[in-house]
Amino acid sequence: MDTEKVRILLVDDDEFFGFLIKKYLEEKDFLVDKASSAQEGYELFCKNNYSLCLLDVMMPVKDGFALAQEIKAKDRSMPIIFITGNKTPEQTLIGFDAGADDYIKKPFATEELLVRMKAILRRSLKHNGAEDFVKFNIGKYIFNYSMHTLAFDDKIYRLTTKETQLLHLLVVNENKLLNRSFALQTIWNETSYLNRRSMDVFVTKLRKYFVHDNEVKIVNVPKQGYMLFVKY
Repeated sequence: MDTEKVRILLVDDDEFFGFLIKKYLEEKDFLVDKASSAQEGYELFCKNNYSLCLLDVMMPVKDGFALAQEIKAKDRSMPIIFITGNKTPEQTLIGFDAGADDYIKKPFATEELLVRMKAILRRSLKHNGAEDFVKFNIGKYIFNYSMHTLAFDDKIYRLTTKETQLLHLLVVNENKLLNRSFALQTIWNETSYLNRRSMDVFVTKLRKYFVHDNEVKIVNVPKQGYMLFVKY
């Protein structure tokens, strides 16, 4: 991946840790803006164009979850990775509900962070070429896989990376069972309890987008998976 023009927002109140991550990413040819508080981070986000945000969860005054919600309100499709020292199932679900694309727990190897970042950036950065226009009709909706959007009339929903991946799997298996384990392995690379709960959160969010068309439903198949049911 060409990272020459990729700009990252890093928000962490730990100055030493933030300095090390910023220095490492800059050595990998990323442009990195570092903020020490959620307020400073949001101000930078409003001024500049970023391809990815790295947000610490535990910060004084305002935490990373609140900052993520502000960022998502301004740019629904902005990829976010949470950095946390206390990764519990409850906290992770809150994070995914706030719009997280991934989590990484302190302490971690910088190489692991880089791999996770590149995986998300490969899926989220816009590329020139025909793949930018991969579209699927879902009832009265139009799903643009490459652009991470779901459109209904003049309303456009900007999807997170995992929302896009999950909806894509549902679409290519339209009116067929999407096996739960297969989806977990494909998107999360493992089928742990935490990831199963996380997928449930994303399915719930996707269902809310389809409220405008009664002939489109995401159906739960107990103990097996999900089905995107489209009536023609």
